[in-house]
Amino acid sequence: MSGRGEQRHRGGRELDRIVFFSDAVFAIAITLLVLDIQVPEISDDLVAEELPAQLLALWPKYFGYVLSFVVIISFWNIHHSIFSDIRGYDRGLIWLNSIFLMFVAFVPFPTSLVSEYGDHQLPVAIYAATLAIGRLLLTLIYWYATSGHRLVDSKLDPQTVRFFLLRGLTILAIFLLTIGISFFSVSIAIYSWLLLIVVDAVILRRRRVRAETY
Repeated sequence: MSGRGEQRHRGGRELDRIVFFSDAVFAIAITLLVLDIQVPEISDDLVAEELPAQLLALWPKYFGYVLSFVVIISFWNIHHSIFSDIRGYDRGLIWLNSIFLMFVAFVPFPTSLVSEYGDHQLPVAIYAATLAIGRLLLTLIYWYATSGHRLVDSKLDPQTVRFFLLRGLTILAIFLLTIGISFFSVSIAIYSWLLLIVVDAVILRRRRVRAETY
């Protein structure tokens, strides 16, 4: 029976394949988002008259596209940060990463729901749940890789590990909280996602600058 040390593989070409495959899934998911925006069907004699209003009426689709583009880029940025610390891989990492990518590829579906029925609570709750699960899986990947320095350098700062784990769990909790908020106001729940993503990016940026300073 193989032990944990025998199941662990060093980084290199095979680890790069995991990262490249992940990047491809992110790219495909982003590309699929724009397919939800359909060109209006208007008869030729009415294009000049009706096209501006028809394009304006598509604003929920535009918003859904921008929102999910930002979400997927945020996930990709976190994923990139996690794998920059990983020095090896094993079957557990491959499965956790694959399940996470499954939810990344799923994002276009709740995006379509929110774009089409964004004034209803259920689509908003489904979207928030998708983001929450995605963030949970990212946190699980980081926890799995850093637990006992399983797949990371033994010199990785424990405070850095705690920061990223707490950050992931906090954002997960806030995404779940927005599901409750959606019962009272779907608009507040939707706009809070964008605010949360921006605030999270600012916090991470300031922490990196502080770390580089010291």
